[in-house]
Amino acid sequence: MTTSSPEATAATPEVTAASPEASTAGPDARTTGPDASAGDPEAIIAGARERIDALDDRIIGLIQERMAVSAVVQRTRISSGGRRVHLSREMEVLGHYRDALGKPGTALAMTLLELSRGRI
Repeated sequence: MTTSSPEATAATPEVTAASPEASTAGPDARTTGPDASAGDPEAIIAGARERIDALDDRIIGLIQERMAVSAVVQRTRISSGGRRVHLSREMEVLGHYRDALGKPGTALAMTLLELSRGRI
């Protein structure tokens, strides 16, 4: 479920339909006509940075939630006689991130896995 505060929505930068950001900005991005670039650059940058900060806060919260869910999986697996880490599952996660984000996605997935399970 995605929610956004009024402040985060207000800070959404103007994005034109022809800009590269329009295709990757996500459902909260607003699309405007050709006058979008006529605004004050400093105000646009400040608004975009506020939006990035709000997105970073959401990403951090989701990572913390992922870590908690992973801990439940690990505890349950260990209590039922299994291993703490399931390597084939980790390979699935790595592949998912690589397919979605390319090579940097693999590094991101490795970091998420490390945060979720600790070093092995």
